[in-house]
Amino acid sequence: MRTFGRPYRDGLRARSRRVPLRTRVEVAFGLLALCVSTLLSVASWLVVSRYLLTQQVQTAVAVTGLDRVSLEAGLTGGTSSVTDLIDALPTSDASSSMVRVSGRWYGALPTGGPSALPTGLIDAVGSGSTATQRISVDGALVLAVGTPLRDPGDLVVQLFSLDDLDQTLTSMALVLTVTAALTTALGVWLGRWASGLALAPLGHFTTVVGAVAAGHLDARLEQVGDADLDPLARTLNATLAELEHRAMVDSRFAADVGHELRTPLTTMLNSMEVITHRRSQLPESVREAVDLLADDLGRFRVLVVDLLEISRHDAGEGLVLEPVDIGELTRWCADRLVGRPVTEVTARSGDLVVVADKRRLERVVSNLVGNAQVHGRGCTAVRVTRSGAFVRIEVEDAGPGIDMNDRSRVFDRFARGVRRTPQPRSQGLGLGLAIVQRHVAAHGGSVLVEEGIGGGARFVVELPVH
Repeated sequence: MRTFGRPYRDGLRARSRRVPLRTRVEVAFGLLALCVSTLLSVASWLVVSRYLLTQQVQTAVAVTGLDRVSLEAGLTGGTSSVTDLIDALPTSDASSSMVRVSGRWYGALPTGGPSALPTGLIDAVGSGSTATQRISVDGALVLAVGTPLRDPGDLVVQLFSLDDLDQTLTSMALVLTVTAALTTALGVWLGRWASGLALAPLGHFTTVVGAVAAGHLDARLEQVGDADLDPLARTLNATLAELEHRAMVDSRFAADVGHELRTPLTTMLNSMEVITHRRSQLPESVREAVDLLADDLGRFRVLVVDLLEISRHDAGEGLVLEPVDIGELTRWCADRLVGRPVTEVTARSGDLVVVADKRRLERVVSNLVGNAQVHGRGCTAVRVTRSGAFVRIEVEDAGPGIDMNDRSRVFDRFARGVRRTPQPRSQGLGLGLAIVQRHVAAHGGSVLVEEGIGGGARFVVELPVH
């Protein structure tokens, strides 16, 4: 079958393995919120800082203009010295005022004298225009405003501290930074909420698919009235309904075939038993064929019994519940099949009593021990213990074990040849472990394969006590 878009899907699958979808949505919302908040914060800071600086400059120019008028009036009257005129300026906003009259400087000059003032500012004022410039004087950032006086060459320069403006801008930057961080956190929370809302149908879908994988073919997706999700729900429900129908048909077919085969199979087995009792009277050339026929009839009987067992499970046959002592049941089944005491019960009898279907649990133990005997080179140990709220049954064998990659499919129907060494065709039909898995699941338990102490396989069954 031809496929399209494989490179994209492979890349998407690789990224999905690295970062979960929910986390990617949260990160995307968080980055979006961070970008938007950062952009707005930077724009706000630039606009506000430029506005505040412009207001500061305009105020400083106005103040310097008022002081210039006062200085020109005093210099025209000639009644006071320049120093007295500077001390008597009508405003106090400037941190320092300097006046140049007839080439001589008066006032609080900065460290370094007039040379500390920028040449460009002095030249611009000397040409007859008011000029402003931000400069650093004695390690402090100030705004220098210069304006010419009435006489050519005379001018006044005032310095205005920018500390208040700098503190205001610093506080504003801190507030904008905190706001951006809170907005980013809000974006991440919003991403988590949105991803949870958007992925909720996916969680329901996963639950339904998991239920189907566990054998509950009657599971269905609920339609919630969403125009995008309801078509998917209808399609999946139709697919599951068809799958359930086919499974029921197959199960019914297997059950019908099994029931129809029981009568002729019983006749053949009885006839073979009669022939076997008279084997010594048969010609030598016929004995081998009779032995092969007897062996195949035995396998055929096991196959029919297993098919009927699975078909009853698939048909939903209920459990016949009764109190069962798992220790005694396991010891009776295992020791009888192995032909010697092999069961070890490490818990009190009262702690191993569960309400279960005795017939099915007998089949579970018999199949596991029989599997160890036939496929695992002999059953080496059977242990029954109590583990919290579960009763644990362990069956170990002396075989080569089961590869890690095969342990997930060893309980599939007709799963044969999953051990490390191939088994003869006549050694099994591949239904025994499938029956074990279904009977254990019907009791709310679980069965798995582990590595045994001697390297063989260890099948572990856990059944809830309550």
